[in-house]
Amino acid sequence: MLTHGSSAWCLNPTFKMKRKLSSIQRPFLLHISGAYRTTPTAALQTILGIPPLHMQLQFEARFTSIYRLRIPLLPFITDTQPHDLEMKATGWSTHPSEHLKPNQISFEDGEAYIDRKYIINIFTDGSKTEHGVGAAFCVLTIDIWAYQWSAKLNNSNTVFQAELTALHEAVIYASHLPNHNTSNIHVDNRASIMASSNSKSTNETARKIFKILLSNPRIKVSWVKAHAGNIGNKRADQLAKDATQHGQPYSHTKLPKPYIKGLLRKRMLEEWQT
Repeated sequence: MLTHGSSAWCLNPTFKMKRKLSSIQRPFLLHISGAYRTTPTAALQTILGIPPLHMQLQFEARFTSIYRLRIPLLPFITDTQPHDLEMKATGWSTHPSEHLKPNQISFEDGEAYIDRKYIINIFTDGSKTEHGVGAAFCVLTIDIWAYQWSAKLNNSNTVFQAELTALHEAVIYASHLPNHNTSNIHVDNRASIMASSNSKSTNETARKIFKILLSNPRIKVSWVKAHAGNIGNKRADQLAKDATQHGQPYSHTKLPKPYIKGLLRKRMLEEWQT
């Protein structure tokens, strides 16, 4: 309850506010630690590893300001701008009556579709290693690798974002193919397929994928088991891993919510320790 409206009253707490919040926090620290009542509050916070209450509220205020209210923070806190952050989408991406064809999405192993010569098979993958984050897709047409794409995302992006980015680029590629071509996109990440087939997904990239699939019923998306010897999946996986080091920078995928939370929490701990 204390965090309610903290972005309005605790962004820059006064000395009086800090003392009041410290007096609220102190009984809880004593109860948790079982220490003597004469133990200083600062010592209790250090022993328990619990930051001062005013700093925790200031952290929440900063996060609310930049992420929800879209108000930039001071440069000494972070250079990240609100428009750099991935936001949750709300409502329906299309009219509720519009939905994908029943055969467009499949959660059964798509291995059976790979041998069909008249289908263009596209394999996507995302990867995150110690070198960074990469996304890639490759196109198999009549046993020929016809095209491939890969990119390096921001190191703070998640694997899920990389998977969605690869799928998004793949559906864009498939949508530009001649209308008589049926494309089957093989994805080894169920979560990205589920998000992309949901018209109420809160992810902006997933919504873009949904709209492209909706207007291109010849594009199908199916799940394929990862690391099961599938030649296309192995190739996409390797491309994504290579992209973490040598891929072209990709700036269209915004920074995730955990990134800014982690950055602000780190800043809070730095201020506490100084």
